[in-house]
Amino acid sequence: INAPKGYKEAVIRHLREITGLELETAGDLVESTSDTGVFITFSGALKRSALKLSKISNDLRLLSSGPQAGLGEINLPARQAGSSIMPGKVNPVIPEAVSQVAYSVAGADVTVSMAVEAGQLQLNAFEPIIAHSLFQSITWLERACQTLRVNCVDGITANEESLADTVSRSVTVITALAPVIGYAEAAKLA
Repeated sequence: INAPKGYKEAVIRHLREITGLELETAGDLVESTSDTGVFITFSGALKRSALKLSKISNDLRLLSSGPQAGLGEINLPARQAGSSIMPGKVNPVIPEAVSQVAYSVAGADVTVSMAVEAGQLQLNAFEPIIAHSLFQSITWLERACQTLRVNCVDGITANEESLADTVSRSVTVITALAPVIGYAEAAKLA
């Protein structure tokens, strides 16, 4: 209805060429027009990916914390002038930026959810904001992953001196002795 003959097929053919995906027309066009729930599922997957990326970024921030009071197990590459109040500190600006992207993707997920819910009967007039939010999230995540890898992960080094010191003071070795000398004796050594 309201489209020239062959329109669906032409759209699918062009989308296949653009994306390289084996796309197909929905089996029930009326149902697929009225049920936008698939967008919630996709947006949720983007949000989950974003939050996992933020978790990785938070771990990098913690592992690189210091120079004196933090864990200091890894060194992040310096990407800008250090802290204005703590000389010698490298601010984890790339992991911080990636986490902020994740928060934006989570916000876009809320937008998608609300827009899907706002549809009435068989038509959802809010599909433009749904599409915008999904495409924006995809773009943000792609750029965040690239930025994190190129400007942070590729330049991470181990803080070998700090790690060696931590291992030398670790009670982990005593855990291995517990089966041999008994738990009570191992606890005394710890």
